[in-house]
Amino acid sequence: MHLSPDEMIFWQHGIVKLNGTIVFTWALMFVLVVGSHLVTRRLSRSLERSRWQNFLEIIVSGIERQIEEVGLREPRKYIGFLGTIFLFVGLAAICTIIPGYEPPTGSLSTTLALAFSVFVAVPLFGIEEQGVASYLRSYTKPTILMLPFNIISEMSRTMALAMRLFGNMMSGTMILGILLSITPFLFPIVMSALGLLTGMVQAYIFSVLAAVYIAAATRRDVPATNNVKKEPQDG
Repeated sequence: MHLSPDEMIFWQHGIVKLNGTIVFTWALMFVLVVGSHLVTRRLSRSLERSRWQNFLEIIVSGIERQIEEVGLREPRKYIGFLGTIFLFVGLAAICTIIPGYEPPTGSLSTTLALAFSVFVAVPLFGIEEQGVASYLRSYTKPTILMLPFNIISEMSRTMALAMRLFGNMMSGTMILGILLSITPFLFPIVMSALGLLTGMVQAYIFSVLAAVYIAAATRRDVPATNNVKKEPQDG
C-alpha cells in the first residue's frame, strides 16, 4: 500500500508522469458526471414521482437546509459548488473499498487544488453579492490597519483547509498500511470501515467550512434602525 497516490506511476515519458493522483481524480470526475446524468435523466415535474426521485429530493433538500443554517440566504445559488466538493471528497473515501484504489485526497496536490477552488470562489461569490467596492472595503474593517491581517487570514485559512484534509486522509492510509503489515486479517477490515466514516466526516467538514467562508464574504451590513418610540406631544 502506498502512502500517497503520487507514488503510483502508470506511465512516464521523461519528466512527464501519469501517476495515481491524476488517474484516480479523473476517474472520480468521470463517475460523478456520468452518475449525475444517469440519476437525473428521468426526473418528473408532475405530482406522480418515483421513490428514487423522492429520495434524491430529500437529499438535496437536506443539503439546502444545511447551507441555509450556515448563513447563506439563497442555498440554491451555492449548492452546485458546495455539493460538488462534498460528493468528490465523499466518493474519494467510499471508493477505498475497491482493491488497488488510492484516494486522490491523500495527495497534497489534490487537497491544495480543492482549497484553491474555495479560495477563488469566496471572492467571486462575495463580489457577486456585494459588488467590487463593497467587498474590497470589507478587508479594511474595522480599520485600515487590519488590511494586511485580513489578507494573511484569507491565505492561511486556505492552507489550513488543504493541510487538514490531507493530514486526516493520509493518516488513515498510513495507519491502515501499518496494521496491514502486522495483522493482515481483522484490523484492516475495521480500519477500512473507519476510513469510510472518516472520509465522509472530512467531506462534510470541508464543505461546511467552505460554506462558512462564502457566508462571511457575502454578508451585508444591515443599517441599524431607530426603534425609539416618539413621545406623543400634548396638543
